[in-house]
Amino acid sequence: MSAAEKIIAPAPSKKAATLSVDGKTVSFPIYDAVEGQSVMDISKLYAETGMFTYDPGFVSTASCESKITFIDGDKGILRYRGYDIDQLAEKCDFLEVAHLLLNGELPNKKQKAEFDRAITLHTMVHEQAHFLFRGFPRASHPMAIMVGATASLSAFYHDSLDINVADQRELAAYRLIAKMPTLAAMAYKYSIGQPFIYPQNDLGFTENFLNMMFSTPCEKYKVNPTLARAMDKILILHADHEQNASTSTVRLAGSSGANPFACLGAGIASLWGPAHGGANEAVIDMLQEIGDVKNIPDFIKKVKDKQSGVKLMGFGHRVYKNYDPRAKVLHSTCSEVLKELGKIDEPLLKIAVELERIALSDEYFVERKLYPNVDFYSGIIYRAMGIPSKMFTVLFAVARTVGWVAQWKEMMEDPKTKIGRPRQLFTGASPRGFVPMEKR
Repeated sequence: MSAAEKIIAPAPSKKAATLSVDGKTVSFPIYDAVEGQSVMDISKLYAETGMFTYDPGFVSTASCESKITFIDGDKGILRYRGYDIDQLAEKCDFLEVAHLLLNGELPNKKQKAEFDRAITLHTMVHEQAHFLFRGFPRASHPMAIMVGATASLSAFYHDSLDINVADQRELAAYRLIAKMPTLAAMAYKYSIGQPFIYPQNDLGFTENFLNMMFSTPCEKYKVNPTLARAMDKILILHADHEQNASTSTVRLAGSSGANPFACLGAGIASLWGPAHGGANEAVIDMLQEIGDVKNIPDFIKKVKDKQSGVKLMGFGHRVYKNYDPRAKVLHSTCSEVLKELGKIDEPLLKIAVELERIALSDEYFVERKLYPNVDFYSGIIYRAMGIPSKMFTVLFAVARTVGWVAQWKEMMEDPKTKIGRPRQLFTGASPRGFVPMEKR
């Protein structure tokens, strides 16, 4: 914990909430946040009342205390360690933000150089891991490979599995951040039948990733600085997002004492869902289904018809009821990439531009606050860069690895951490006697 965090840490509130159950009144302490909603501590609810709370989707439940990321969905705010996301995306590179998320402070010049070097020296994966990839069919979804490949790192790096040793936790964090782009590029190369490209220590984090994705042994790949900067911004914007489904999965797995590689494998599996990390892949599927700008009016009619089951992918967000702050950054980045690649007139991208225009002007979408989200723009950028849609969620995992390890590390160092064990509302069969088969 940094000095700054110690200063701003909230003091316990003297406020309390009372609850009456069957004539008995019990009191629960309230804790105030530095920003955002206060919380009511109901950890003794069962002991005091014999009851649990019922909260499907955990929409009103704070599962942990964290100092990493703050979101105000109503105001469209996203901050890492107190810094607004647009400032970080415009003024930092990805590893600078990674250092911030892991350590609580932006690095100075010396710290940045040391951190960059430490990550660079861990980008290669064990040579035996190549054989793991070759056990998958070529047609495998890259996310299926990533789940297995990430968890399997625990089989290769035994010197960073003791979660009770701070140095081993840090080493595991560095290895995961460094090796995830390598695994992602390997998954892509394997899917298209090309040889794996080894990382190059003379390249920056993002440049190295693009090189592993697009170069071949036959020809050197020249990294386009505009594309590298766009990718860097995307990674920063996706690096963490508070207690979302995949982060909660990593924390839940970690609460059992599982090693960090296994925890991130679980997180990747959660991220794969189309309601989470798979949303930008769904955006491209939607654009391909529309097929042509002339088909947009009919598509919009179906979206407005609740009986049709057709959804406008890449718009709206469970948390943000205002414009997604990450989308604001990527809006201009998207234009820069399309201009750089000369793809302003590509049919699929024309459809995307027209959909964006309609969503921002049509009262139906404006009233429902269905603004373009980060998935909408990241999908378009990836498409323009020549990255296939099956790789979109993989790139999300590359970015989110930093947030996952920061959240996992914070949880492991929190003395209040307990193994996760949600309760349930049982609505099954009441007690009944066993009936022998001949009498059923």
